[in-house]
Amino acid sequence: MLRTLRNGVDVCVTATLLDGIVLARSVYNHSMNYRSAVVLGHAREVTDAEEKLRALEAVVEHMVPGRWSDARQPTQGELDGTTVLALALDEASAKVRSGPSNDFDRDAELPVWAGVIPLRLTAGPAEADSEGVPLPPYLRD
Repeated sequence: MLRTLRNGVDVCVTATLLDGIVLARSVYNHSMNYRSAVVLGHAREVTDAEEKLRALEAVVEHMVPGRWSDARQPTQGELDGTTVLALALDEASAKVRSGPSNDFDRDAELPVWAGVIPLRLTAGPAEADSEGVPLPPYLRD
């Protein structure tokens, strides 16, 4: 896939976060609360070494701020073995569904529970893979 994409083809990238399961009084009206984005663009391979490093740093720092400067930097061999693509945002759209169920009026008085089961992704405490190295401040906070 990456070999094809780095040759400069049109790309569609979609991401969805599920925020909740929506239960209505009828199964027909069950739904989900979510946030979704679709991006259409033209991918290009990042070949400039400095741009590639900045892109990799941005990903690492987005996931765990402070980690890039704490960990070993990539070797030239690792950089050569890593494909980084840049995607021009030619077209993008977002869609959101939130709130309670949308029951039909005729179902509103049914003695059936309706509501939302919230779903959340949360980080747990860090789990060390070895002893002796203290937890860095950016993981404690």
